[in-house]
Amino acid sequence: MVSKTEETQLSNLETQVDNGGGGAWEYLSLVRKLKVRRSDRVLKHGLSILNDPKKRSSLGPDEWTLYEQVAVAAMDCQSLDVAKDCIKVLQKKFPESKRVGRLEGMLLEAKGAWAEAEKAYSSLLEDNPLDQVIHKRRVAMSKAQGNVSVAIEWLNKYLEIFMADHDAWRELAEIYVSLQMYKQAAFCYEELILSQPMVPLFHLAYADKTKKPLLGNLFSTVLKLLTCYDSNLSTKWRTSYANEL
Repeated sequence: MVSKTEETQLSNLETQVDNGGGGAWEYLSLVRKLKVRRSDRVLKHGLSILNDPKKRSSLGPDEWTLYEQVAVAAMDCQSLDVAKDCIKVLQKKFPESKRVGRLEGMLLEAKGAWAEAEKAYSSLLEDNPLDQVIHKRRVAMSKAQGNVSVAIEWLNKYLEIFMADHDAWRELAEIYVSLQMYKQAAFCYEELILSQPMVPLFHLAYADKTKKPLLGNLFSTVLKLLTCYDSNLSTKWRTSYANEL
């Protein structure tokens, strides 16, 4: 999660770079660090560096990091020729790289070549079954094609390996809710509450998604979980829930 201070720093740098005040590399580095999406600006300012031999060479080894960052941003912006050019540069520099292989798969996705992308991802997973990025790409690809049942299958398989991935549990819960599969969604939120009991958002999401078709003793279960860790939080959650009814 991005802090208020980091948000302000990013916004200030963004304004500075957009107005020609310099600091493009610092801005791009901060975007990577905070893991935020600013694809249009990354594409614009990243290319301004890559297309300038002097600026590009001054980056040293970070040049390749920037090529990767710009490739991903270009795919987000559907500038597929730019993405292809960046990936070609990386392929030449790192011919056996699995990381570059992921970019190749993502480019196939961006082109809508789903079968080819799946083939590429399957091959990469054979070499490294614990590649989280590839597992998540498969989920995203299934959702992009509207194959929700396949996305659920991939997410469940992913969570069998990476049970501590809170974002994946939340994503799976939201898919279940969209399908009105409230019991399955409740299970996902219970997993989140058990792993991070002091995060109020998980409790509120649990309440919001399960209160209308409330199943059995789920309401009392979450209150018991909260009470175990913080009785005040339990009281606040109960009040919040009542106010929403």
